[in-house]
Amino acid sequence: MNEHKDILVSLRNLELNDYIQLKEAMQKAYSDIGGLHWKEDQIKTLLNLFPQGQLCVEVNGVVVACALSIIVDYAKFGDTHTYDQITGHYTFSTHNPKGDVLYGIEVFVHPDYRGLRLARRLYDGRKDLCENLNLRAIMAGGRMPMYKKYAKELTPRQYLNKVEIKEIYDPVLTFQMSNGFHVKKILKNYLPGDTQSLEFATLLQWHNIYYEKEESPIKQAKTTVRLGLVQWQMRSHPNFESLVEQIEFFVDAVSDYSSDFVLFPELFNAPLMAPYNDMGTAEAMRALAKYTEPLLEKFKSFAVSYNINIITGSMPLINDKGSLQNVSYLCHRNGNVDEYRKIHITPSEREAWGMVGGDDIRVFDTDCGKIGVVVCYDVEFPELIRLLADQGMNILFVPFLTDTQNGYMRVRNCAMARAVENECYVAIAGCVGNLPKVNNMDIQYAQSAVFTPSDFAFPTNSIKAETTPNTEMTLIVDVDLDLLKELHSHGSVRIMKDRRNDLYELRLKKE
Repeated sequence: MNEHKDILVSLRNLELNDYIQLKEAMQKAYSDIGGLHWKEDQIKTLLNLFPQGQLCVEVNGVVVACALSIIVDYAKFGDTHTYDQITGHYTFSTHNPKGDVLYGIEVFVHPDYRGLRLARRLYDGRKDLCENLNLRAIMAGGRMPMYKKYAKELTPRQYLNKVEIKEIYDPVLTFQMSNGFHVKKILKNYLPGDTQSLEFATLLQWHNIYYEKEESPIKQAKTTVRLGLVQWQMRSHPNFESLVEQIEFFVDAVSDYSSDFVLFPELFNAPLMAPYNDMGTAEAMRALAKYTEPLLEKFKSFAVSYNINIITGSMPLINDKGSLQNVSYLCHRNGNVDEYRKIHITPSEREAWGMVGGDDIRVFDTDCGKIGVVVCYDVEFPELIRLLADQGMNILFVPFLTDTQNGYMRVRNCAMARAVENECYVAIAGCVGNLPKVNNMDIQYAQSAVFTPSDFAFPTNSIKAETTPNTEMTLIVDVDLDLLKELHSHGSVRIMKDRRNDLYELRLKKE
């Protein structure tokens, strides 16, 4: 590149929309061995699994260097392994967020930008990541691209020794050693097709001197998660405090069973509409919205004091533009709050209440992994849930409100389908009973349940547990997240991996 040109260099996390520039840099970097490059769906998988582990360097706004990595439980592989084994045959199913080693699976620099020490920036970024994640080491299989030249006179070990004492310069090995890595051993048949190295590689290791072994499992992500579902009885409440008392009863009861989550139904607070029965239905729903903020404050307090994550069902909210929306809150037990606004509005909600849909599609990070929240009608749109699954969701919570059995069956059947096609758990909770003094909320029908994927590790009918229909009760259910990991990689079918991305794709129109 032009040495006199102003240069602006930045290290950042890789993004999927960098792929075109990334591909060009890869092909240039590996032109001597056929212009190898990673496919876009492989980069997408890595970004979904471990976005902070994928680094790139921009020079004047162009991606010209990259470092890819995963986290592995190194004891499962040991010091004798191949590239295929460590990457799960390029599926990256070996990535384990609870592992102890950051494993480097790729580093390259566009040849036009060599000499700027960009690889050093990438390695420094990896070291920072290793320290921040409290991993004990960085490991990688290093190519020996100059070995073919010396293979007739030197064994791999002899070649390594000469590189160490700087009698031979190897662009990969020399760099690694000067960057704090040491060679543990020589690996045979590590990377098929690497003719320059004759398929030999060095097993490289960098120790994290700040690593502290976890003596307590408190900080580890839970693999078994306990869900508490409230099948709420619609009944008259004389005032706000009476409704809050009923809410606290259920939170208290479910938390007594050491549940990690409690799920309330959609619009469970409708009994507070009774004083507004002389109004039109739209005005009454807007009047109900004035209780949403004080209810949220109560939920936040209960989440902390009862040490449980609360999905608050849903409540009406008047947004900044004066429109009425249907909002669900996730009150974390550490005091944080996230919100989700129902995206798909039913014809009756639009016509009777004048509701409008939200437009934020995202998963939520919790102390029990990634979860999704959608409200009732939303679950009948498979594209929405697939977008959440693509973001790593393991459990989907669906508060709902249905008046008839056929309405309920739409929600139920779609929720079961979402569990199968997205390889996740789906929990649904609804209201039962009737509200004779509230217009448009006369009767309710519900049978709350937790659904699973359909494979050998799960119930044959894909129903983990369910309540008695139309009866007020709670449902306490344990779900095993490790079973989902096993399903993703070794299930009878692997729906999330077997999509024909060469034929079709699903993407958000805006971030």
